[in-house]
Amino acid sequence: MSDEQGGFRRGVRLGVDVGKARVGVARCDRDGLLATPVETVQRRGDLEPVLARIAALAAELDAIELVVGLPLALSGRDTPSTGDARMVADRLAEGPVPVRLVDERLTTVSAQSALHASGRNTRGSRNVIDQVAAVILLQHALDAERARGEAPGALLEPKRKRTGGP
Repeated sequence: MSDEQGGFRRGVRLGVDVGKARVGVARCDRDGLLATPVETVQRRGDLEPVLARIAALAAELDAIELVVGLPLALSGRDTPSTGDARMVADRLAEGPVPVRLVDERLTTVSAQSALHASGRNTRGSRNVIDQVAAVILLQHALDAERARGEAPGALLEPKRKRTGGP
């Protein structure tokens, strides 16, 4: 699983950039040095296929943690997307992999700027933008953990579904 080495945890983490239409997913290497894009999961109404795909990726990659972006306004207040990201993170926290909420202010803007600077049309690159936003989110979390020696953001306590009984 994870090894402590100089205050930094080893192991693959997945970065999850939650959007209303698409969810970008990124991963890092086992040493937690570099985030790379994985895929964009389409959201078509029902959230269950999205949750199932993220859970499958986490299992396939033996992820030690999911880092979910929390879209806050520059002022630090909630945005219309904040509640949706919290809900997705809460649902992911029902699974076996720990979930961390991390401030993701400006990740999508940074992703769009990076693609534009590389000569790509952002309109035709929406799926790529979501993956790049997930990469930026995860890389920021990895860099912050290395700099501070502690895991970034807030670890969610799993809200397990009730299975009957009093």
